[in-house]
Amino acid sequence: MSLPPTSQDLLEPSTRPYFLWWLDATVADLRRHLQSEDLEERAYWMGALLREANSRDVWLFVTPEEVKALWPLLVRHLGRTRERWAWLLGLPAPQWPPAEAHGA
Repeated sequence: MSLPPTSQDLLEPSTRPYFLWWLDATVADLRRHLQSEDLEERAYWMGALLREANSRDVWLFVTPEEVKALWPLLVRHLGRTRERWAWLLGLPAPQWPPAEAHGA
């Protein structure tokens, strides 16, 4: 059993999602960016979704498999939610900042 979205408005393409509060973007814009051929673009938008949205709303837009597939590019966009998403998806906790950032 899954919980319903926090708002049925998130099912409407013209809705401005609450979790993209700093952008002038609609649900349709988000969906387009999440399907982009550019993996960095997709990672940025998916990161914003995972970082800012209620977790029950995340699954309206992406699947766990999509998140896992993009994880190496996505993890830098997750901020303080990195470890929570790793745990929820059964992934190893990410080391942040990455070892290469320390010159290792």
